[in-house]
Amino acid sequence: MTLPLHRFFADFLKEIRPTSAQRADMIDGHLKLQDLLKSDTQLKTGFVGMFLQGSYKRRTAVRPKDGKRADVDLIVVTRMKESEFTPSQAMDCFKPFLERHYKHKYRPQGRSFGIEMYSVEMDLVITAAPAEAEAGVYSSLTESADVLRLDEEETQPLVKMAEGSVPQWKTEPLRIPDREAGRWQDTHPLVQLSWTIQKNARCSKHFVNVVKALKWWRLVHVSELPERPKSYPLEHLIGDCCPDGISSVAEGVVRTLEQFSRRYASDAARKQAPHAPDRGVDQDVMARIGGDDFAKFHAQVEAAAKTARKAFEAPDAQTAAPLWRELFGDKFPRAPDGGPSPKKASFTPHDDGGPGVVGPGRFA
Repeated sequence: MTLPLHRFFADFLKEIRPTSAQRADMIDGHLKLQDLLKSDTQLKTGFVGMFLQGSYKRRTAVRPKDGKRADVDLIVVTRMKESEFTPSQAMDCFKPFLERHYKHKYRPQGRSFGIEMYSVEMDLVITAAPAEAEAGVYSSLTESADVLRLDEEETQPLVKMAEGSVPQWKTEPLRIPDREAGRWQDTHPLVQLSWTIQKNARCSKHFVNVVKALKWWRLVHVSELPERPKSYPLEHLIGDCCPDGISSVAEGVVRTLEQFSRRYASDAARKQAPHAPDRGVDQDVMARIGGDDFAKFHAQVEAAAKTARKAFEAPDAQTAAPLWRELFGDKFPRAPDGGPSPKKASFTPHDDGGPGVVGPGRFA
């Protein structure tokens, strides 16, 4: 008996999400780090809040491959006054804490500290809130800690930024110390979270799964692709290319790949990465991506888009499943032997030459 077609993608997504054990380790890892930070007498007087960020919080994380660890980002918002600290000095404030609790397990990164645990890697991201900045916040260890806002609400994603409903620091960009660039830069992680929530709603709750599917495609084809774009820059471009109103993950994958191919064709031809301002701030998330790498990546996306379209237009699961497996590897289920084939739906192209309106009955 042939499985319902939507079950193929449901089973595939189940196979590429972090396992229950990995999720438990991720939760344990970030709760331990938060508890240690909250109890640190030398640091906590300068805290405004902390919250989770990254693919784990945005629900776009995929299962780690090839022995890599699951990743969780914890952002600490401080009252640090950036005029008193260079980026390196700002990060150095947290080194005694890391030496006490994570000796030999942490490393400085460009804009964070990586903390290696058994099966999880925590990224500790230090930021400053201009609206809360206070000179000498770490010069004295006897200041009152009354300003701490480390309750559960602080760890939740910001769905709507209505005026007056949240603290001022949540509605404005934070400042993040970039050690490699040697300067403080704007970042607005709460807007990233809010944008993803809203985009997912506009995509009938399929957007985060489209992101997971395409991140997995990148992992499966890592040997054929340049090192970058990956991680958040890739997720950002997927967000810019995924159409609103998609009715399935399969449709989202096809139309996102096709839109990516069209939208960035001229950039790839010129061997330059596109300019992609981050959500809420004018920081180019593609600034570190080389033009040659982007052109190579774009060529692979073009090929993937053609395969995805063939799979999507296939008349039955037996024809479509091998094509989806070509994209997503052996985590995508094989089609069962035999069984009836659903009729192929009609396809009407858009006037602009786009992929057309997706009709019912396809392999979605």
